[in-house]
Amino acid sequence: MAAIDPGTLLPNERMQSQAADGEVTQIHRGQQYAEEGDTFEIDGTTFEVVEVAERTLGDMTDEDARREGAKDLDQYKEMLARAHENFEWDDDSDIVMHRFEAQ
Repeated sequence: MAAIDPGTLLPNERMQSQAADGEVTQIHRGQQYAEEGDTFEIDGTTFEVVEVAERTLGDMTDEDARREGAKDLDQYKEMLARAHENFEWDDDSDIVMHRFEAQ
């Protein structure tokens, strides 16, 4: 268990603001950036990482997309394509889910 910088897990101000507002409660990344029990603070609110799990892009659901601030999986895919140059969705790509809750 460690205190981490919010930018370690949430890579930009928009996502950090969405987490502070309760719109983002998890993020999938290409590798593990936090451990269960790690905490981070945004605007005076402490968040705890409550679940870390290895998955694939093919495991993603509309609910996962909503937890990451998108309306559905299609919009989530569009967001990834805009954020990452030359991005191609591959159901077999390994990712790591980090779910967090405000304390």
